[in-house]
Amino acid sequence: MTHSLHRSGEIESQKRDFVWFMYQTKGVNDKDIKPKALEFIAAAEACGSENWGDVKTGPITSCSVEEIKDKLSDKSRLRGVFTKSEQVVEFLKLVKAKETGMSVVIAGILSEVIPACKEAGVTPHSINYSLGIWGKKENLPDDVTLSVTTMCGHHMIPPKFVQHVREQVVKGRLTAEEGAIKLANFCYCGIFNPVRCVEILEKNKSSSEAN
Repeated sequence: MTHSLHRSGEIESQKRDFVWFMYQTKGVNDKDIKPKALEFIAAAEACGSENWGDVKTGPITSCSVEEIKDKLSDKSRLRGVFTKSEQVVEFLKLVKAKETGMSVVIAGILSEVIPACKEAGVTPHSINYSLGIWGKKENLPDDVTLSVTTMCGHHMIPPKFVQHVREQVVKGRLTAEEGAIKLANFCYCGIFNPVRCVEILEKNKSSSEAN
C-alpha cells in the first residue's frame, strides 16, 4: 500500500516503525470479512500493536475496540502499527497459522522487514519502494513536522497543527503523550505511530530547550 511508504525522518527512528494491513481483493475474497478481521485483531492485540483501526470507524486512539469490532463489515480494511521487528515476526506467524486467505502487507525499512518475514517463514509476494520526494521541496514543512505528518499516509494531519502541538509540548502545556494522541486521532486508518511521535516530540522539546 503505497500511502504507507513515504514516512520520513531519521532512519533509526523509522526502524521502530512498522505498518501492517489486512486487505481483501474485490470479487475474490471480499465476503464474510468480519470473522477474518477478528482473527487479525486478535493477532494484533496479542502482539501489542500500538495503534490500529478500521478506516470505516476510526483508530483505537479515538474509538473503543468494541465499537470497531461491532462495526466490522465487508468494506472494512484493518491497518495498524508496531514498533519492534519481534512484533512483526509474531504477527506474521499468527496470521499465517490462521489461514484466513486475506492479504497481509507490512511496510517499513526493508533492512528490518525482510529479515522479519524470513524469520516468520513468509516470502513476500511483491515489494513497493518509495523513490523519495520530487519537485519544489523548499515548499515542504520542516523535517520534524514531516516526520509526523507522513505517518498518516492520506495526509490528514495538518502541518500547522503539528507545529502547534510541538509548541504546546515545548511550553509544557501538553505532555508528549497527550500531543501524540491528539495527532493520532486525525489518522483514521490507524497507521499513525503514537509511540514514535512521543519520541519525536520529546526530542524536539530537548532541542528547543538546549537552544
